Amino acid sequence: MIDIRPARRTEGVREYYFSLKNKEMARLNAEREARGEERIVNLGIGSPNGMPPLPAIQKLVETAPLPGQHGYQNYTGNPELRSAFASWYRRYYGVDLDPAVEIQPLVGSKEGILLTSLAFLDPGDRVLIPDPGYPTYSSATRLAEAEIVTYNLTEESGWMPDFDELESLDPDGIKLMWINYPHMPTGTKATPELYRRIVDFALRHNILVVNDNPYSFILCDKPLSILSVPGAKECCLEMNSLSKAHNMAGWRIGMIAGNSSLIAEVLKVKSQMDSGMFKPLQMAAVEALSSGPEWFEALNAEYRRRRDVVHNIYDTLGLRYNPDSAGLFVWGRIPENHPLIREYAVGKTLGERLSDRLLYDAGVFMAPGIVFGRGGSDFLRCSLCADIPVLESALKKILNLQGC
Repeated sequence: MIDIRPARRTEGVREYYFSLKNKEMARLNAEREARGEERIVNLGIGSPNGMPPLPAIQKLVETAPLPGQHGYQNYTGNPELRSAFASWYRRYYGVDLDPAVEIQPLVGSKEGILLTSLAFLDPGDRVLIPDPGYPTYSSATRLAEAEIVTYNLTEESGWMPDFDELESLDPDGIKLMWINYPHMPTGTKATPELYRRIVDFALRHNILVVNDNPYSFILCDKPLSILSVPGAKECCLEMNSLSKAHNMAGWRIGMIAGNSSLIAEVLKVKSQMDSGMFKPLQMAAVEALSSGPEWFEALNAEYRRRRDVVHNIYDTLGLRYNPDSAGLFVWGRIPENHPLIREYAVGKTLGERLSDRLLYDAGVFMAPGIVFGRGGSDFLRCSLCADIPVLESALKKILNLQGC
């Protein structure tokens, strides 16, 4: 076989943690089934398991068989979809966006992380990335051959940025900053004051801030957008999607919003990579975006019930957590001398040790916090994306572990 070397830009990137873990769980499930045991309860990933709004499904079914639906679509998305995103932002966030030039539909907001990085970063540019935080921010930065500058989020600071620390990191040399509130993995909610301080910081230091905002409807009383802050459009982009708030993760429908010159740069890259979203998906998204407050009330009532069960799981495990966290996860601190791991897998982080013990001995998977950065070493993350009977079965399995 000839020696084809991978690009240097991939040297700092490995296969996504949850992709690797899913392969491992597939192997473990095959072994468990051969022994007549139940499959692993996977509480690792935030993939909503509820149904999307019925009108969205009906619109997809209605439009997919029609002639003229299956060709290439506009690179900027259909006008109806951009207008629906603009109406959604006006109705729920109080933000006015010009649908013609300030909104770019995406194949899921995750695509936007790489597109934005490629559009604005040159090799050697410095990028502020939260720790703990979504691993894809770091991966995209490495693929763009830029330099990661970590800013620390701590339990003591309420998982909010320490602006004194940010000022000490030579911010005048920073080009881009990633933020994500409600925060994944900790569930910390955004506040108007936080957004105002970030916009002020960005304007003073000429930094492009990108707010990754897919959790703003989940277990939040009022969704917030950084674009509602005066001056934010001068320095901020915001990504959003239908994945979490509308149970449409597999549909891959997202967007990025901001001033027209910034959006044009993102489009410049995106238009080289795809040829637009399937038209029936766009029309279905228009229906989903018209959902009223009753949709989100029902969605959050279910997530509150699930969160209560996860709190019971964490109480059983003796973990400390925020009882009012937002988003699709509960984040729990592990005590140093936890009885389940006191002499288990010594040498790994507390989160890895407890995650492994639960996976291998109870058949329950929760993500170790180290996946999201060193600041998550002593934490475990549990997903709310499972029905209550599944969560209750996980609790029973954990109760059967010696030491609980």
